[in-house]
Parts: sequence; C-alpha cells; structure tokens
Amino acid sequence: MLAALTQLLIFQLIGEVIARALELPVPGPVIGMLLLFLALGLRGGPEHELQTTSQNLLQHLSLLFVPAGTGVMVHLHRIADEWLALLVSLLVSTLATLLVTALVMKACQPRPATTGEAP
Repeated sequence: MLAALTQLLIFQLIGEVIARALELPVPGPVIGMLLLFLALGLRGGPEHELQTTSQNLLQHLSLLFVPAGTGVMVHLHRIADEWLALLVSLLVSTLATLLVTALVMKACQPRPATTGEAP
C-alpha cells in the first residue's frame, strides 16, 4: 500500500512541478492524474496493489470535503455579502453544464439507419 500511495503522490508532485514551472492555468494534480493515466495506459493498466489502494481511497473520499466545508464556514460572512453573484454563477454554470452534457450525449448517440430512400 505504501508503494502505491508513493506512486500516486509522485505523479501529483510531477504535475505540480510542471504546472508551476510552465505557469499553466491547470492545477498540478490534474496534470499528474493525466500523466498517471498515460503511464497506466502504456503499462496495460494498474497493478493489483495500486488498484486496491485506489479503491480504499475512493471509499473515504467524503473525508476530503471536510476542509472545503470548514473553508465555507470560515468565510460565511463573504458568502452572505456576495450571495447574489454566487447564486447567479451557480445557476448559469449548472445550466451550461446540463446543456453541454445533453449536446454531447446527443452527438454520441448512433444515428437511426434509413430503411429506404425518399420517393
């Protein structure tokens, strides 16, 4: 388990170094996850230890939301001051996400085959 956690953290560190060195607007962990995906694709998939460790981490994923919830509580006064802007941005981004998801789903659906030509 320790080797698998080390592997995950090394890819995160590499992603963070790349993001900061190149001043990319993408978070380092996202770049690290992409690099891990590419490495796993080249190796033919994850080893059993990495797979087991990842599943254990995913089972406790809800614990990672505790710091975010704490941050919301600490800055509750800012949320109270800027509630309208937050509400509008949440509504617009939710609608945009739904629209893009629907369009992508429609584009990915197979087209119905035509049985005959029009007369």
